[in-house]
Amino acid sequence: MKIVICGAGQVGSYAAEQLAGANHNITLIDSDSDRLRAIEDSLDVGTLQGNCAEASVLRDAGCADADMLIAATDRDEVNLLTVSLAKGVGTRRTIARVHHRAYFENHGLDYQAHLGIDHLICPEYSTSIAIAQTLRNPGALAIENFARGRIEIQEFEVSPDAPAVDKPLAQVTMPRGTLLLAVTRNQYVFLPDANTAMKPGDLAILAGNTETFQEARRLFHSEKNARRHVVIMGGPPLAVWLCRSLRSRNFAIRLFETNRIRAEELADKLDWVTVIHADPTDPNVFAEENIAHADVFVALLDDDEHNILGSAWAKSMGVDETVVLVQRPKYLHLYENVNIDRSFSPRHVAVTEIERTIDERPIKFMASLAKGVLDLFQVSVGADCKILNKPLKEISLAPHWIITAIRRGSEVRVPGRDDDIRAGDMLLVAGQHGMDAKLKDIFGVGRAS
Repeated sequence: MKIVICGAGQVGSYAAEQLAGANHNITLIDSDSDRLRAIEDSLDVGTLQGNCAEASVLRDAGCADADMLIAATDRDEVNLLTVSLAKGVGTRRTIARVHHRAYFENHGLDYQAHLGIDHLICPEYSTSIAIAQTLRNPGALAIENFARGRIEIQEFEVSPDAPAVDKPLAQVTMPRGTLLLAVTRNQYVFLPDANTAMKPGDLAILAGNTETFQEARRLFHSEKNARRHVVIMGGPPLAVWLCRSLRSRNFAIRLFETNRIRAEELADKLDWVTVIHADPTDPNVFAEENIAHADVFVALLDDDEHNILGSAWAKSMGVDETVVLVQRPKYLHLYENVNIDRSFSPRHVAVTEIERTIDERPIKFMASLAKGVLDLFQVSVGADCKILNKPLKEISLAPHWIITAIRRGSEVRVPGRDDDIRAGDMLLVAGQHGMDAKLKDIFGVGRAS
Protein backbone atom coordinates (compact mmCIF):
# COMPACT_ATOMS: atom_id res chain seq x y z
CA MET A 1 0.00 0.00 0.00
CA LYS A 2 1.27 3.50 -0.86
CA ILE A 3 1.05 5.65 2.27
CA VAL A 4 2.01 9.29 2.86
CA ILE A 5 2.63 10.33 6.48
CA CYS A 6 2.65 14.01 7.43
CA GLY A 7 4.65 14.85 10.54
CA ALA A 8 7.83 13.14 11.71
CA GLY A 9 7.17 13.52 15.44
CA GLN A 10 6.61 10.67 17.87
CA VAL A 11 3.43 9.32 16.26
CA GLY A 12 4.44 9.95 12.63
CA SER A 13 7.94 8.48 12.93
CA TYR A 14 6.70 5.44 14.88
CA ALA A 15 3.93 4.88 12.32
CA ALA A 16 6.51 5.08 9.52
CA GLU A 17 8.70 2.53 11.29
CA GLN A 18 5.87 0.05 11.87
CA LEU A 19 4.22 0.42 8.47
CA ALA A 20 7.51 0.25 6.56
CA GLY A 21 8.27 -2.93 8.48
CA ALA A 22 4.97 -4.33 7.16
CA ASN A 23 6.22 -3.71 3.58
CA HIS A 24 4.12 -0.63 2.85
CA ASN A 25 5.56 2.06 0.56
CA ILE A 26 6.04 5.06 2.89
CA THR A 27 6.73 8.72 2.14
CA LEU A 28 7.22 11.00 5.16
CA ILE A 29 6.69 14.77 4.98
CA ASP A 30 8.03 17.23 7.57
CA SER A 31 9.27 20.82 7.58
CA ASP A 32 12.23 19.90 9.84
CA SER A 33 15.17 18.63 7.77
CA ASP A 34 17.01 17.34 10.85
CA ARG A 35 14.10 15.09 11.77
CA LEU A 36 13.95 13.70 8.25
CA ARG A 37 17.70 13.14 8.12
CA ALA A 38 17.59 11.10 11.31
CA ILE A 39 14.76 8.97 9.91
CA GLU A 40 16.54 8.45 6.57
CA ASP A 41 19.51 7.02 8.48
CA SER A 42 17.39 4.37 10.19
CA LEU A 43 14.40 3.59 7.95
CA ASP A 44 13.89 2.62 4.32
CA VAL A 45 11.29 5.30 3.58
CA GLY A 46 11.00 8.24 1.23
CA THR A 47 11.14 11.73 2.72
CA LEU A 48 10.12 15.20 1.57
CA GLN A 49 10.80 18.48 3.34
CA GLY A 50 7.91 20.91 3.11
CA ASN A 51 4.60 22.16 4.43
CA CYS A 52 2.05 19.36 4.24
CA ALA A 53 -0.80 21.88 4.24
CA GLU A 54 0.16 22.93 0.70
CA ALA A 55 -1.41 21.03 -2.19
CA SER A 56 1.77 21.27 -4.27
CA VAL A 57 3.78 19.53 -1.54
CA LEU A 58 1.18 16.77 -1.30
CA ARG A 59 1.31 16.25 -5.05
CA ASP A 60 5.12 16.07 -4.96
CA ALA A 61 4.80 13.39 -2.26
CA GLY A 62 2.61 11.27 -4.54
CA CYS A 63 -0.78 11.89 -2.96
CA ALA A 64 -2.51 11.89 -6.34
CA ASP A 65 -2.36 8.09 -6.40
CA ALA A 66 -1.73 7.28 -2.73
CA ASP A 67 -3.85 4.69 -0.98
CA MET A 68 -3.67 6.47 2.37
CA LEU A 69 -2.55 9.76 3.92
CA ILE A 70 -1.96 10.02 7.67
CA ALA A 71 -1.80 13.58 9.05
CA ALA A 72 0.05 13.28 12.37
CA THR A 73 1.60 16.70 13.01
CA ASP A 74 1.27 18.33 16.44
CA ARG A 75 -1.26 20.89 15.16
CA ASP A 76 -4.90 19.85 14.79
CA GLU A 77 -5.79 22.55 12.27
CA VAL A 78 -2.88 21.59 10.03
CA ASN A 79 -3.93 17.94 10.15
CA LEU A 80 -7.55 18.70 9.31
CA LEU A 81 -6.60 20.95 6.40
CA THR A 82 -4.03 18.44 5.14
CA VAL A 83 -6.44 15.51 4.92
CA SER A 84 -9.03 17.67 3.17
CA LEU A 85 -6.43 18.77 0.60
CA ALA A 86 -5.21 15.20 0.19
CA LYS A 87 -8.69 14.05 -0.76
CA GLY A 88 -8.83 16.94 -3.22
CA VAL A 89 -5.63 15.89 -5.01
CA GLY A 90 -6.69 12.23 -5.24
CA THR A 91 -5.73 10.29 -2.08
CA ARG A 92 -8.12 7.38 -1.61
CA ARG A 93 -8.39 7.33 2.21
CA THR A 94 -7.27 9.65 5.01
CA ILE A 95 -6.58 9.57 8.75
CA ALA A 96 -6.21 12.72 10.86
CA ARG A 97 -4.71 12.88 14.32
CA VAL A 98 -6.33 15.47 16.62
CA HIS A 99 -5.91 16.53 20.24
CA HIS A 100 -8.75 18.95 20.77
CA ARG A 101 -12.02 17.58 22.12
CA ALA A 102 -14.12 19.83 19.89
CA TYR A 103 -12.70 18.27 16.73
CA PHE A 104 -12.76 14.70 17.97
CA GLU A 105 -16.28 14.82 19.39
CA ASN A 106 -17.62 17.02 16.57
CA HIS A 107 -18.81 19.85 18.82
CA GLY A 108 -20.85 22.30 16.75
CA LEU A 109 -20.01 20.57 13.46
CA ASP A 110 -19.27 17.07 12.20
CA TYR A 111 -15.72 17.92 11.14
CA GLN A 112 -15.07 14.40 9.95
CA ALA A 113 -18.00 14.40 7.52
CA HIS A 114 -17.59 18.04 6.50
CA LEU A 115 -13.93 17.59 5.55
CA GLY A 116 -14.32 14.12 4.07
CA ILE A 117 -12.01 12.47 6.62
CA ASP A 118 -12.22 8.69 6.73
CA HIS A 119 -10.96 8.30 10.29
CA LEU A 120 -10.09 10.56 13.23
CA ILE A 121 -7.70 9.39 15.93
CA CYS A 122 -6.92 11.03 19.25
CA PRO A 123 -4.09 9.16 21.00
CA GLU A 124 -4.80 10.89 24.31
CA TYR A 125 -8.46 9.88 24.19
CA SER A 126 -7.77 6.28 23.16
CA THR A 127 -5.12 5.93 25.86
CA SER A 128 -7.44 7.37 28.51
CA ILE A 129 -10.15 4.88 27.54
CA ALA A 130 -7.68 2.00 27.72
CA ILE A 131 -6.58 3.11 31.20
CA ALA A 132 -10.16 3.72 32.37
CA GLN A 133 -11.35 0.29 31.25
CA THR A 134 -8.42 -1.28 33.06
CA LEU A 135 -9.32 0.56 36.26
CA ARG A 136 -13.04 -0.23 36.01
CA ASN A 137 -12.46 -3.91 35.51
CA PRO A 138 -9.02 -5.48 34.92
CA GLY A 139 -10.74 -8.21 32.91
CA ALA A 140 -12.59 -5.79 30.64
CA LEU A 141 -12.09 -6.34 26.95
CA ALA A 142 -10.36 -3.50 25.13
CA ILE A 143 -12.70 -2.62 22.27
CA GLU A 144 -12.19 1.13 22.52
CA ASN A 145 -10.98 1.39 18.91
CA PHE A 146 -14.36 0.09 17.75
CA ALA A 147 -16.65 1.71 20.26
CA ARG A 148 -14.81 4.88 21.40
CA GLY A 149 -15.65 4.04 25.00
CA ARG A 150 -19.40 3.86 24.40
CA ILE A 151 -19.66 0.10 24.98
CA GLU A 152 -18.37 -2.11 27.78
CA ILE A 153 -17.89 -5.88 27.79
CA GLN A 154 -17.15 -7.64 31.09
CA GLU A 155 -17.03 -11.17 32.43
CA PHE A 156 -18.13 -11.71 36.05
CA GLU A 157 -19.58 -14.36 38.35
CA VAL A 158 -23.35 -14.49 38.93
CA SER A 159 -24.23 -13.81 42.58
CA PRO A 160 -26.56 -16.18 44.51
CA ASP A 161 -28.93 -13.36 45.49
CA ALA A 162 -28.91 -11.44 42.20
CA PRO A 163 -32.41 -10.44 40.93
CA ALA A 164 -32.18 -12.44 37.68
CA VAL A 165 -31.00 -15.74 39.18
CA ASP A 166 -33.11 -18.82 38.32
CA LYS A 167 -35.39 -16.85 35.99
CA PRO A 168 -35.62 -17.54 32.24
CA LEU A 169 -34.11 -14.58 30.40
CA ALA A 170 -37.48 -14.08 28.69
CA GLN A 171 -38.77 -12.99 32.11
CA VAL A 172 -35.82 -10.67 32.85
CA THR A 173 -36.22 -7.07 31.74
CA MET A 174 -32.79 -6.06 30.48
CA PRO A 175 -32.09 -2.33 30.06
CA ARG A 176 -32.14 -1.14 26.46
CA GLY A 177 -28.72 -1.38 24.89
CA THR A 178 -27.49 -4.37 26.90
CA LEU A 179 -26.94 -7.97 25.87
CA LEU A 180 -25.93 -11.19 27.62
CA LEU A 181 -23.35 -12.63 25.23
CA ALA A 182 -22.27 -15.91 26.76
CA VAL A 183 -22.48 -18.10 29.84
CA THR A 184 -19.88 -20.45 31.29
CA ARG A 185 -21.41 -23.20 33.45
CA ASN A 186 -19.33 -26.08 34.78
CA GLN A 187 -16.60 -25.16 32.26
CA TYR A 188 -19.07 -25.38 29.35
CA VAL A 189 -19.55 -22.17 27.34
CA PHE A 190 -22.75 -21.45 25.45
CA LEU A 191 -24.73 -18.59 23.92
CA PRO A 192 -27.87 -18.03 26.01
CA ASP A 193 -31.42 -17.91 24.61
CA ALA A 194 -34.79 -16.81 25.99
CA ASN A 195 -35.16 -20.02 28.00
CA THR A 196 -31.75 -19.79 29.69
CA ALA A 197 -31.93 -19.28 33.46
CA MET A 198 -28.76 -17.98 35.12
CA LYS A 199 -27.43 -20.02 38.06
CA PRO A 200 -25.27 -18.90 41.01
CA GLY A 201 -21.61 -19.35 40.10
CA ASP A 202 -22.18 -19.02 36.35
CA LEU A 203 -19.72 -16.77 34.56
CA ALA A 204 -21.62 -14.20 32.50
CA ILE A 205 -20.21 -12.13 29.65
CA LEU A 206 -22.25 -8.94 29.39
CA ALA A 207 -22.12 -6.21 26.74
CA GLY A 208 -23.82 -2.87 27.07
CA ASN A 209 -23.86 0.81 26.25
CA THR A 210 -21.89 2.60 28.96
CA GLU A 211 -24.93 4.49 30.27
CA THR A 212 -26.95 1.31 30.92
CA PHE A 213 -24.23 -1.28 31.55
CA GLN A 214 -24.09 -1.06 35.35
CA GLU A 215 -27.87 -1.30 35.63
CA ALA A 216 -27.79 -4.56 33.65
CA ARG A 217 -24.80 -5.88 35.60
CA ARG A 218 -26.72 -5.49 38.87
CA LEU A 219 -29.34 -7.96 37.58
CA PHE A 220 -26.72 -10.72 37.70
CA HIS A 221 -24.17 -9.50 40.24
CA SER A 222 -25.34 -8.03 43.54
CA GLU A 223 -21.98 -7.28 45.16
CA LYS A 224 -21.60 -3.66 46.22
CA ASN A 225 -18.43 -2.26 44.69
CA ALA A 226 -16.41 -0.10 47.08
CA ARG A 227 -15.46 3.33 45.81
CA ARG A 228 -11.95 3.27 44.35
CA HIS A 229 -9.56 6.08 45.25
CA VAL A 230 -7.44 7.22 42.29
CA VAL A 231 -4.44 9.56 42.47
CA ILE A 232 -3.31 11.15 39.20
CA MET A 233 0.12 12.77 38.92
CA GLY A 234 0.15 15.46 36.23
CA GLY A 235 -2.51 17.43 34.41
CA PRO A 236 -1.91 17.16 30.64
CA PRO A 237 -4.88 16.84 28.24
CA LEU A 238 -4.79 13.06 28.68
CA ALA A 239 -5.53 13.55 32.39
CA VAL A 240 -8.68 15.51 31.48
CA TRP A 241 -9.81 12.71 29.15
CA LEU A 242 -9.15 10.14 31.89
CA CYS A 243 -11.07 12.07 34.55
CA ARG A 244 -14.04 12.34 32.20
CA SER A 245 -13.83 8.62 31.42
CA LEU A 246 -13.84 7.75 35.13
CA ARG A 247 -16.57 10.19 36.17
CA SER A 248 -18.96 8.15 38.31
CA ARG A 249 -19.81 7.38 41.92
CA ASN A 250 -17.39 4.45 41.73
CA PHE A 251 -14.28 6.65 41.70
CA ALA A 252 -12.89 9.36 43.99
CA ILE A 253 -10.20 11.19 42.04
CA ARG A 254 -7.41 13.45 43.28
CA LEU A 255 -5.28 15.12 40.61
CA PHE A 256 -1.91 16.63 41.55
CA GLU A 257 -0.46 19.37 39.33
CA THR A 258 2.66 21.39 40.18
CA ASN A 259 1.88 24.31 37.87
CA ARG A 260 -0.48 26.64 39.74
CA ILE A 261 -2.09 28.16 36.63
CA ARG A 262 -2.74 24.73 35.12
CA ALA A 263 -4.06 23.46 38.46
CA GLU A 264 -6.57 26.33 38.60
CA GLU A 265 -7.67 25.62 35.00
CA LEU A 266 -8.20 21.95 35.84
CA ALA A 267 -10.14 22.78 39.01
CA ASP A 268 -12.53 24.93 36.96
CA LYS A 269 -12.87 22.32 34.21
CA LEU A 270 -13.16 19.20 36.40
CA ASP A 271 -15.48 20.18 39.22
CA TRP A 272 -15.98 16.54 40.35
CA VAL A 273 -12.21 16.06 40.81
CA THR A 274 -10.14 17.24 43.78
CA VAL A 275 -7.29 19.18 42.15
CA ILE A 276 -4.26 19.79 44.38
CA HIS A 277 -1.38 22.13 43.55
CA ALA A 278 1.46 19.92 44.77
CA ASP A 279 3.88 17.14 43.84
CA PRO A 280 2.53 13.78 45.12
CA THR A 281 6.06 12.33 45.20
CA ASP A 282 7.12 14.92 47.79
CA PRO A 283 7.33 12.80 50.98
CA ASN A 284 5.55 15.47 53.03
CA VAL A 285 2.69 15.76 50.52
CA PHE A 286 2.50 11.96 50.20
CA ALA A 287 2.10 11.62 53.96
CA GLU A 288 -0.27 14.58 54.47
CA GLU A 289 -2.61 13.42 51.67
CA ASN A 290 -2.54 9.75 52.78
CA ILE A 291 -1.63 8.68 49.24
CA ALA A 292 -0.38 5.33 50.56
CA HIS A 293 -4.04 4.37 51.04
CA ALA A 294 -4.98 5.07 47.40
CA ASP A 295 -6.15 2.13 45.31
CA VAL A 296 -4.42 3.37 42.15
CA PHE A 297 -1.58 5.79 41.36
CA VAL A 298 -1.58 6.99 37.73
CA ALA A 299 1.49 8.88 36.46
CA LEU A 300 0.72 11.04 33.40
CA LEU A 301 3.63 13.50 33.24
CA ASP A 302 5.48 14.14 29.98
CA ASP A 303 8.66 12.98 31.74
CA ASP A 304 8.98 9.19 31.40
CA GLU A 305 11.68 8.90 34.06
CA HIS A 306 9.62 10.82 36.62
CA ASN A 307 6.55 8.71 35.82
CA ILE A 308 8.41 5.43 36.30
CA LEU A 309 10.34 6.46 39.41
CA GLY A 310 7.32 8.18 41.00
CA SER A 311 5.08 5.17 40.43
CA ALA A 312 7.68 2.72 41.67
CA TRP A 313 8.12 4.80 44.84
CA ALA A 314 4.33 5.05 45.38
CA LYS A 315 4.08 1.26 45.04
CA SER A 316 6.87 0.75 47.54
CA MET A 317 5.05 3.06 49.98
CA GLY A 318 1.87 0.97 49.92
CA VAL A 319 -0.28 2.00 46.94
CA ASP A 320 -2.07 -1.12 45.65
CA GLU A 321 -1.82 -0.50 41.89
CA THR A 322 0.31 1.75 39.68
CA VAL A 323 -0.15 2.83 36.06
CA VAL A 324 2.41 4.82 34.07
CA LEU A 325 2.35 6.78 30.83
CA VAL A 326 5.43 6.07 28.71
CA GLN A 327 6.17 8.21 25.64
CA ARG A 328 9.41 6.54 24.54
CA PRO A 329 9.30 2.81 23.79
CA LYS A 330 12.81 2.19 25.19
CA TYR A 331 11.30 2.51 28.67
CA LEU A 332 8.41 0.08 28.16
CA HIS A 333 10.44 -2.91 29.32
CA LEU A 334 11.36 -1.24 32.61
CA TYR A 335 7.98 -1.18 34.29
CA GLU A 336 7.90 -4.90 35.06
CA ASN A 337 11.34 -4.72 36.64
CA VAL A 338 10.36 -1.95 39.08
CA ASN A 339 7.06 -3.48 40.24
CA ILE A 340 4.75 -1.23 38.17
CA ASP A 341 1.47 -2.91 37.21
CA ARG A 342 0.70 -1.41 33.78
CA SER A 343 2.18 0.98 31.24
CA PHE A 344 0.52 2.75 28.32
CA SER A 345 2.10 4.47 25.32
CA PRO A 346 -0.09 6.96 23.40
CA ARG A 347 1.92 6.61 20.22
CA HIS A 348 1.70 2.83 20.40
CA VAL A 349 -2.08 3.12 20.89
CA ALA A 350 -2.28 5.54 17.93
CA VAL A 351 -0.27 3.34 15.58
CA THR A 352 -2.28 0.26 16.56
CA GLU A 353 -5.43 2.18 15.64
CA ILE A 354 -3.85 3.28 12.34
CA GLU A 355 -2.89 -0.31 11.51
CA ARG A 356 -6.43 -1.49 12.16
CA THR A 357 -7.83 1.28 9.99
CA ILE A 358 -5.47 0.45 7.13
CA ASP A 359 -6.48 -3.21 7.32
CA GLU A 360 -9.34 -3.34 4.82
CA ARG A 361 -10.29 -7.00 5.24
CA PRO A 362 -14.08 -7.17 5.65
CA ILE A 363 -13.79 -9.61 8.57
CA LYS A 364 -11.13 -9.03 11.22
CA PHE A 365 -10.45 -10.93 14.42
CA MET A 366 -10.62 -8.62 17.46
CA ALA A 367 -10.36 -10.67 20.66
CA SER A 368 -11.06 -13.97 22.38
CA LEU A 369 -13.77 -14.45 24.99
CA ALA A 370 -14.30 -17.10 27.65
CA LYS A 371 -10.71 -18.36 27.58
CA GLY A 372 -10.67 -18.73 23.80
CA VAL A 373 -13.92 -20.62 23.42
CA LEU A 374 -15.60 -17.62 21.78
CA ASP A 375 -14.20 -15.16 19.24
CA LEU A 376 -15.01 -11.51 18.61
CA PHE A 377 -14.86 -10.26 15.01
CA GLN A 378 -15.29 -6.89 13.33
CA VAL A 379 -17.39 -7.23 10.17
CA SER A 380 -17.88 -4.67 7.40
CA VAL A 381 -21.36 -5.15 5.94
CA GLY A 382 -21.43 -5.21 2.15
CA ALA A 383 -24.27 -4.98 -0.36
CA ASP A 384 -24.35 -8.80 -0.72
CA CYS A 385 -25.12 -9.43 2.95
CA LYS A 386 -28.05 -11.88 3.29
CA ILE A 387 -29.58 -10.17 6.32
CA LEU A 388 -29.73 -6.58 5.05
CA ASN A 389 -32.62 -4.38 6.19
CA LYS A 390 -34.16 -7.06 8.40
CA PRO A 391 -34.86 -6.48 12.12
CA LEU A 392 -32.67 -8.62 14.33
CA LYS A 393 -35.72 -10.34 15.84
CA GLU A 394 -36.29 -11.93 12.41
CA ILE A 395 -32.67 -13.08 12.03
CA SER A 396 -31.45 -16.34 13.52
CA LEU A 397 -27.67 -16.52 13.95
CA ALA A 398 -27.80 -18.84 16.97
CA PRO A 399 -26.33 -21.07 18.18
CA HIS A 400 -23.05 -19.96 16.63
CA TRP A 401 -23.12 -16.14 16.44
CA ILE A 402 -24.59 -13.04 18.05
CA ILE A 403 -24.38 -9.42 16.85
CA THR A 404 -22.86 -7.52 19.77
CA ALA A 405 -22.60 -3.94 18.50
CA ILE A 406 -23.34 -1.78 15.46
CA ARG A 407 -21.33 1.22 14.33
CA ARG A 408 -23.18 3.38 11.81
CA GLY A 409 -21.38 6.60 10.96
CA SER A 410 -20.38 8.21 14.27
CA GLU A 411 -23.04 6.27 16.25
CA VAL A 412 -22.07 3.12 18.15
CA ARG A 413 -24.51 1.02 20.18
CA VAL A 414 -25.49 -2.43 21.37
CA PRO A 415 -28.50 -3.26 19.15
CA GLY A 416 -32.02 -4.17 20.20
CA ARG A 417 -34.45 -6.63 18.64
CA ASP A 418 -35.92 -3.98 16.33
CA ASP A 419 -32.60 -2.74 14.95
CA ASP A 420 -31.67 -3.71 11.41
CA ILE A 421 -28.43 -4.22 9.49
CA ARG A 422 -27.56 -1.89 6.61
CA ALA A 423 -24.87 -1.84 3.94
CA GLY A 424 -21.91 0.16 5.21
CA ASP A 425 -22.47 -0.78 8.87
CA MET A 426 -19.56 -2.02 10.96
CA LEU A 427 -20.51 -4.85 13.30
CA LEU A 428 -18.96 -6.48 16.33
CA VAL A 429 -19.95 -10.16 16.17
CA ALA A 430 -19.27 -12.78 18.86
CA GLY A 431 -19.42 -16.51 18.26
CA GLN A 432 -18.00 -19.96 18.74
CA HIS A 433 -14.33 -20.42 17.97
CA GLY A 434 -13.67 -22.17 14.67
CA MET A 435 -16.99 -21.19 13.09
CA ASP A 436 -15.74 -18.09 11.24
CA ALA A 437 -16.43 -19.66 7.84
CA LYS A 438 -20.13 -19.23 8.60
CA LEU A 439 -19.59 -15.45 8.74
CA LYS A 440 -18.52 -15.51 5.10
CA ASP A 441 -21.81 -17.11 4.14
CA ILE A 442 -23.96 -14.80 6.28
CA PHE A 443 -22.35 -11.50 5.33
CA GLY A 444 -21.26 -12.33 1.78
CA VAL A 445 -17.62 -11.35 2.32
CA GLY A 446 -14.18 -12.96 2.32
CA ARG A 447 -13.13 -15.40 4.97
CA ALA A 448 -12.09 -14.08 8.39
CA SER A 449 -8.40 -13.94 9.21
